[in-house]
Amino acid sequence: MQNSFQWPVRVYYEDTDAGGVVFYANYLKLYERARTEMLRDMGFEQDQLITQESVIFVVRSVQVDYLKPAKFNDLVVVTAELSLVKSASLTFEQIIKRGDDVLSTATIRIACLDAKFMRPKQIPDTLKRALSYE
Repeated sequence: MQNSFQWPVRVYYEDTDAGGVVFYANYLKLYERARTEMLRDMGFEQDQLITQESVIFVVRSVQVDYLKPAKFNDLVVVTAELSLVKSASLTFEQIIKRGDDVLSTATIRIACLDAKFMRPKQIPDTLKRALSYE
């Protein structure tokens, strides 16, 4: 299976609440961006997958643990690692770290849908091969 993709990112003021701590829902945005950057790093753009393959990816389920707070201006690393590739879904294990400190962990299941009909659709073979053997 895939090695862990790592994406460094700075915490911006817009990510935080009035106390300068990352608002809990914004961790999901960081996880989403890391998955997008992972696909981009592999040569797949989501807008091209929509127009060329008629597929979109949507979040099916999320399990998040918040362990320590991320704060304004922190430099964090968001990881994305595939734990399961099925015909029409992907499961990611993700972590947000600041240095050696694990701030949050998540298991996120992504469904592949037909962009026009919004029904489950098989992941394109080229992407599935890349995800399985990278």
